[in-house]
Order: sequence, then structure tokens, then C-alpha cells
Amino acid sequence: MIRKTIEKINAKNQKALSIYLTAGYPKVDSFVDLVCKVYDAGADLIELGIPFSDPLADGPVIQKASEAALANGVSLISTLEMTAKIKERVDKPIILMGYANPIMHYGIEKFIGDAKEAKVDGLIIPDIPLEEYEDFFTDKFKDFEIALLTTPTSSQERIQKIDELSSGFVYCVSVTGTTGVRNKFGDEVKQNLERTYNIISKNKMMLGFGISSPANIREYKNYTDGFILGSAIVKNLANDNTDYSYTFDFINKLSKACIEPNKEQ
Repeated sequence: MIRKTIEKINAKNQKALSIYLTAGYPKVDSFVDLVCKVYDAGADLIELGIPFSDPLADGPVIQKASEAALANGVSLISTLEMTAKIKERVDKPIILMGYANPIMHYGIEKFIGDAKEAKVDGLIIPDIPLEEYEDFFTDKFKDFEIALLTTPTSSQERIQKIDELSSGFVYCVSVTGTTGVRNKFGDEVKQNLERTYNIISKNKMMLGFGISSPANIREYKNYTDGFILGSAIVKNLANDNTDYSYTFDFINKLSKACIEPNKEQ
């Protein structure tokens, strides 16, 4: 469902927009409604972050949101329950982003069964390295589309292997380091994106880490099939504690940037 969704969007000369939300944040009781409204505002895919006490790939904004969600009692179980409720209302892809430790603690086979029942479409588990991929993601995960991450330091050979093992899309990390809003990207970012985009052939490529504005989307849309925004959205939610109308308007502006015709290179 994830790849097909991105392909349909790209066929219209548009880019896909994936929005990251920390499960149960800012409020547990209204989170399902929030996700549905984020879709309505223009998101094509939702990436739900499973709250974890040691999120290695996440910057301070998402770390703080994860801590707040954990304090509110959000767990892997409740994340799956919320996912099931969302999928009852919206027929669009949901990707769970989490770390290996909570999944292993939950029980891999139980997680697979419960995630399938909740109609999870895809998984991102950033602390499973390429070298351990086939040991962790056995055939039992075959019903999920699984995205691996490339970084600016990934060699051509490594990118090709990541492309081979991924399904749905490859998650291209724009810069080294953790997630977070960045005001400026160097020329080397564009060069690396172009290089990575040309290497990936099996999957679609989604660009994340630091993408935080319609301007970023317009600047890099020739070098990717879609964009993932997380920290900028979570930061807005933290400051938009009424009806989240500012956040929804921001997502709508991001969506409009994704559907504008590609600029000439």
C-alpha cells in the first residue's frame, strides 16, 4: 500500500508527504482524531513513532514528545490500539517507527500478529543495522513494507543493498546526526541526494531529517519521491495547544508545495 500510494502521487508529477507523529502526543484521548485531521490537512502517509525512553535517532523535540507520551501511559500496546482505530476511519498508509528493544520485549511474533490485526502497513526500525537485517526481519515480517535508512556517508554498494532489502521506500537521511529542524543545508546535501536518488532503482525514495518547510520541499523535490517531516510538526503541536489549527494549516502548505510542478534544474 505504501509504494502504490507514492507511485500514484508521483504519476501526477507530485511528491508524497509523510508526517511523523509521536503516538499519543500531545494528548492520548484525542490522538486518533488528531491523526485523521492530519490526513485531511494533506498528509499522504502517517509515520507513528512508538514512544521509547532511549530514541537514538531522534533529536530533542521528538525525545521530549516521547517522554511526555510515556508519562501519559502510552505503550506499544496502546500505539497498536490507536493504529487500529485510525485505520477504521482512514484508508491510507500507517508506518510504525520504533526501536528493536520494545518490540523484542513485547515478543516479535506477538508484535507481528497484533500489528497485522491493527492493519499496520509498514515499519521503520532504525537501530537494526543492515548487517543484522536478515536476522531480525525474517519471513514472518513479509506482510509489512519495511524501509531502511541511507545516510550521507553510505557508499554506493551499501545504498544498493539497502534498496535491495527495503520494500515500499528507502528512507534517505538528508544529513548526519539526529532528527530536528535545520535552517540551512550545504551544497553537499543536494549532491548527496542526487547521488542517492540515482542509485536507488527498486524502491521509491523518501527524504527526511531536517526537512521543515515548504521552501525545503521546493528546493529538493527534484531529488526525491517524497518528504518526511517530523520535528517541525511535533514542535508545532507542542506550541499549538488549542485546536491545532496552526499545525493543520502548516501541513496544508507543505502539501501544496508537494503538488506544485517540479522546478527546472
